[in-house]
Amino acid sequence: MNKSKQEKIDAGKKLSGMDSKTEHTRLGQLASTAICGNDITSSCLYVSALAIGYAGRWAPVCLLFVAGTLYLFRSIYAEVVGAIPLNGGAYNALLNTTSKFRASIAACLTILSYMATAVISSNEAMHYLHTLWEGLPIIPATIGLLAFFMVLSVIGITESAVVAIGIFIFHLFSMLLLLILGSIAIFSTGTEMLWQNLGEPAPGGIWVALFFGFSASMLGISGFESSSNFVEEQADGVFPKTLRNMWIAVTILNPGMAILALALVSTPEVRDTYQNALLSHMGTIAAGNWLSWLISIDAVLVLSGATLTSFVGVTGLIKRMTLDRCLPRFLLKENRRGTPHRIIITFFLLSVSVLMITQGDLKSIAAVYTLSFLSVMGLFAIGNLLLKIKRANLPRPSQASYQTVLVALLAIGIATYGNAQLNRRYLLVFLEYLVPTILIVTVMLTRTQILELTVFFVDEIRQMVSREKKEAIEQHDRLSAAWWIRIGRRTNRFDNYLHDWLDEIRKQQIVFFTRGDNLPNLNRVILYIRENEHTNHIKIVHVRQKDTVVLPKLKEHILFLDEAYPEIDIEFVELEGTFSPELLHSLSRQWDIPANLMFIGAPTGQLKFRLAELGGVRLII
Repeated sequence: MNKSKQEKIDAGKKLSGMDSKTEHTRLGQLASTAICGNDITSSCLYVSALAIGYAGRWAPVCLLFVAGTLYLFRSIYAEVVGAIPLNGGAYNALLNTTSKFRASIAACLTILSYMATAVISSNEAMHYLHTLWEGLPIIPATIGLLAFFMVLSVIGITESAVVAIGIFIFHLFSMLLLLILGSIAIFSTGTEMLWQNLGEPAPGGIWVALFFGFSASMLGISGFESSSNFVEEQADGVFPKTLRNMWIAVTILNPGMAILALALVSTPEVRDTYQNALLSHMGTIAAGNWLSWLISIDAVLVLSGATLTSFVGVTGLIKRMTLDRCLPRFLLKENRRGTPHRIIITFFLLSVSVLMITQGDLKSIAAVYTLSFLSVMGLFAIGNLLLKIKRANLPRPSQASYQTVLVALLAIGIATYGNAQLNRRYLLVFLEYLVPTILIVTVMLTRTQILELTVFFVDEIRQMVSREKKEAIEQHDRLSAAWWIRIGRRTNRFDNYLHDWLDEIRKQQIVFFTRGDNLPNLNRVILYIRENEHTNHIKIVHVRQKDTVVLPKLKEHILFLDEAYPEIDIEFVELEGTFSPELLHSLSRQWDIPANLMFIGAPTGQLKFRLAELGGVRLII
């Protein structure tokens, strides 16, 4: 982007209130990779033991299948986020291709996944620390770790990234050291253990072993979805590089650790004794207690880093949902550093409540964790398909083929079914968390209908009170009349309060920028807004170049729609100029309408700027 164009965009942002107070330093490749990489690369601490427990000698094959699935998702995520580079992950993908309610289901699953990630990672980190310090109280220490990262997140994402980078580099160094020293130990002591483990039959037969081994090993890609939830905080071109870096790390570390484990530890020992601390034990075999201590310290740090990933990812997601009026607006309040501290504190409190309710029972939380993030991955793939079908003309830097998306969906379906079988007793726990989360969002999305129903009942009560009051007055029953008068006043006040609340919700205007005067398309816009947004005020804006022909039928069509939908006030605005980020930011400031409540049709490749420069404008046709 040239300098003069950037200056215009910055000026527009200043007019719309998006000044330096709310601007953050954008993250580079290392920082972005570290934030989400701490989550996904920490999986090597437990996924090798998990895969060996279910698949035995076929564990490295299962983990390679997982790496292959992740490779497919690289192009799936790159296409969607490249086309719509906004925070929100699967929520953002579905929001711009289907209804807000369906998108909110994906958001609820993502929030659950982050809550479970934060609790599991912090609790497991304290378990590792407990092996080094036996007197450590695990539950209070877990709450303390969550509180530490809450404070770090409130301070700001850039400062958090510095910590994440340090943890990430130390973790990669520790894992590389274990692989090197473990390989040296194998050459020194021989490969008898490896051949012994490879000679053992697979549990339940090869196909059962591969099925459950692959399903369980999919835990190794949790965290891959995190990068798409803070993409707006990343510098240009960084996002696809984070996907590539995470894939390389998972492809090397997870199968490599499984092969090393089979060469150093017997399969029965892995299943029965070292499920929770396999790599630490491998460090003892490879180089002695010092390496075991190093691995344990690394586990504490990188699992703590995964907790930080949860805070960063969920903050971007909930902020986007709140801007879209799926959650209460009080969550958007920012501190002097420009961070939405109320979102961060609320997430901390919810995570602590999950920890206290389950008392650190990792199996029940893990069931929520696994099913949530697999569902999110599946919904993202569906969002990719919808993007291909409904937004075919939307420019994107790369595309995933239909075959890639369908194979990835099949892999996610197999893993979800396998994990449902493995965690059948904990499915109810998953629903106990999911249903209330969806209920809260549903109430927010249907609050006008709920208020209208409440108003209806209040009006019925008012009529009843009026009749009773009139009857008491006619019968000269002063006591009853006075009582009904007091009830009537309170009912009237409550009724006025409800009407004011409804008016407050509905007065928020929605803007649609139209390029043409196609009546069916304009009608689809009105229908979408009526079904998905709480408003009865819509501005339809047409921006035309100077000396260009006025669209002859546009004003006539808008008058027709205004009469066809009497409950909606449709205003037509015609502007002379060029549709651009600076114009949009200026109008956002002038009309006091957030950019995410401004809609456009899918661009056809003729835009002279990137969609991300529009600050969150949504695509609806």
